[in-house]
Amino acid sequence: MRLGVLDVGSNTVHLLVVDAHRGGHPMPMSSTKATLRLSENIDDEGCITPEGAHRLTKTVAEFASIAKTSGCIQLMPFATSAVREAANSDAVLAQVRRETGVELRVLSGADEARLTFLAVRRWYGWSAGRILNLDIGGGSLEMSNGCDEAPDVALSLPLGAGRLTRDWLREDPPGKRRVGVLRDWLDAEMVIPAKQLLEPGRPDLAVGTSKTFRTLARLTGAAPSAAGPRERRILTSSGLRQLIAFISRMTAADRAELEGVSSDRSQQLVAGALVAEASMRALSLDTLEICPWALREGLILRKLDTDLESEPNAANGRPKGVPGPTETVSR
Repeated sequence: MRLGVLDVGSNTVHLLVVDAHRGGHPMPMSSTKATLRLSENIDDEGCITPEGAHRLTKTVAEFASIAKTSGCIQLMPFATSAVREAANSDAVLAQVRRETGVELRVLSGADEARLTFLAVRRWYGWSAGRILNLDIGGGSLEMSNGCDEAPDVALSLPLGAGRLTRDWLREDPPGKRRVGVLRDWLDAEMVIPAKQLLEPGRPDLAVGTSKTFRTLARLTGAAPSAAGPRERRILTSSGLRQLIAFISRMTAADRAELEGVSSDRSQQLVAGALVAEASMRALSLDTLEICPWALREGLILRKLDTDLESEPNAANGRPKGVPGPTETVSR
């Protein structure tokens, strides 16, 4: 079946069209993105501005039309932290539904962590053992740890790269002192979550997902995207430290000239790198494997699993979706 996944994030709206079937891996057919920076269209009351809501509605309508003309039999639309945390979230969702016919599903941070973990588990398989996964978004950091397809622990922290850039690194370049203050603050913020995440056991495999981790790996020597998704890519703590010392002295415009860095992401790259560094340091990780699958693939896999379970011959009593205990840390 051909499916469309519409991802409304803090920075971008992304439509991924895939061909998928049970027992096989989703095959990407097309990818369409629009940079909305919803997290920057928030007023003093914590509401998405009328302009931000209008641009979101217009983009959702456009992408829903693309999904239809692409032959998608189903569109799976969802929104993450920017919409989730907006004070007028319900009103914005109602506007989108009324004007486009698309009903955005708002995912919790724990759901994001669980679905991303499912995708990572399927990518690496059972032989990977216990997996720990980190995912840096624009508004939040998701972390998970487990041996099965559902993690034993799923955490969501308000430590996204875009959020920290707005709150901490408004100067361009940010300056050595400001970077040091943010680094110390992140270390303190990670103490308790790191203990919670490692409570079930240390991982056999530590993984990073998200555009931020892919970009950081590329800047420290990993293969470019043109090498394909099966090319092994890693991010080391030593390489990351050297990279931070380099990019924190550059302007956003200069960072955008680096290979693998888009102009949309260059401004928040330093904050993303600092979150990655603090996470790896708190968890005593020297190396992260970079997984090409993440939240969108997790949603597709969950959809295929749910369809299988709804069939008449599905095992009696088998729970829907991906069950498992979760923990959510919020500030």
